Amino acid sequence: MADVNQGSVLPSETSPPALDGLNATDSNGTDAVNATVAKFVATPEGTALAYGSLVFMALLPIFFGALRSVSCGKSKNSSDMPETITGRDAARFPIIASCTLFGLYLFFKIFSQEYINLLLSMYFFVLGILALSHTMSPFMNRIFPANIPIKQYQLLFTQGSGETKEEIVNYEFDTKDMICLVISTVVGVWYILKKHWIANNLFGLAFALNGVELLHLNNISTGCILLGGLFVYDVFWVFGTNVMVTVAKSFEAPIKLVFPQDLLEKGLGASQFAMLGLGDIVIPGIFIALLLRFDVSLKKNTRTYFHTSFLAYIFGLGLTIWVMHTFKHAQPALLYLVPSCIGFPVVVALLKGELTEMFRYEEVSAEDAAKDETTQVEKKDK
Repeated sequence: MADVNQGSVLPSETSPPALDGLNATDSNGTDAVNATVAKFVATPEGTALAYGSLVFMALLPIFFGALRSVSCGKSKNSSDMPETITGRDAARFPIIASCTLFGLYLFFKIFSQEYINLLLSMYFFVLGILALSHTMSPFMNRIFPANIPIKQYQLLFTQGSGETKEEIVNYEFDTKDMICLVISTVVGVWYILKKHWIANNLFGLAFALNGVELLHLNNISTGCILLGGLFVYDVFWVFGTNVMVTVAKSFEAPIKLVFPQDLLEKGLGASQFAMLGLGDIVIPGIFIALLLRFDVSLKKNTRTYFHTSFLAYIFGLGLTIWVMHTFKHAQPALLYLVPSCIGFPVVVALLKGELTEMFRYEEVSAEDAAKDETTQVEKKDK
C-alpha cells in the first residue's frame, strides 16, 4: 500500500514558492533585469473558500467510505475485499511510513525531480483509473438505463492445479464497470497531460474513499496504536525537519487534495493552492469507519459513535486550519485530529457505560471468517 500520509501538512500555499527578489542576467554577465515578485497574499474570501472546500472534500470520502465499509466484505470480487489491519501492522506502519518518506526525500535531492515525477505520474495514472472506477461503480448502477443489455465478464488468475489450485485474482465485472473504466481513463489522460487540480482531486478523493472503505482496523486498540504512532510521525517530520514539507511540495501525484486560493481572481486557471494530505483523511477515516461498524454491531439502530467521531474530525481539522492561519506555519494535522477522533468517542462511551464493550469489539478478516465458516461446515458433515 502506498504511503498515503505523505503531504499531510496543510500549508497556506503549495504552488512553486514566490521569489522575493529575482535577478536576471544577460549573456555578458551583466544585470539585465532587477525585478521583485511580490509574494502572493490571498484575499479573506479566497482563503475562506479554499479551506472551506478542503474541509468539505475531506468529509466526503470519510462519510461515504465509512458507509460502504459496512457492506464491502460481502463482495465476491477479490479486489473489493477489505484488508484488515492488526495491532502488529499498526505498530510497524509509522516506521515503514518514515522510511518511505525519507527515501522519497533523498530521491528528490539526488535525482531529477522531473523524471521521478514522470515515473510516479504513470504509476498513479494506473492506480487512479482503478480507484476512480471502483468509486463510480455504485453510482453507475443507479443511473444505468434498464433497457440496455448488461453483459457479465470475469477475470480469473489461478496458481497450481487440482486440489492445490489457488485463486490469485477473481474479478467479476459487467458493462457498467466497463463504462466506469472508460470515464476514469479519460480523467487519467486529463491528469497526465494537464496536471489540472480538478483531475488531481478526482483521483485523490477516489484514493481516500477506497482507503476508508477497504482498510479495516480489527479493533479499537489497534486504531489507537495506529493513530498514536502516526501522531508522533506527523509531528516529528513536520516540526522536527523540513522533510515532509519538501516532499509534499515536490511530489506531483494525487496524494493530496488541493484548492486554489486565487480562484475568484483567476478562475479554473488559478495556481496558488492550499492543500490537505490524503493521510489526514484516510487515517482518521478508517477509525471513524470502525466506530460506525461498532455502532452497527450494537444493534441499537443508532449511530452515536460514528456521529461523534465525525463531528470530532470536523473540530480537529478546523482547529488545524485556525492554528496554521494564525501562526503562518505548516501544521501536522494529525496533531489535532488524533486527540479529537479518539478522545470524543471515548468520553461518550465512558458516559454511556460502554467503554469496556467498545474496547472488546473485534473484527475478523475476510479470510479468517471464510476459514471459520468452512470449519463449521466440515464439523456439521462429520
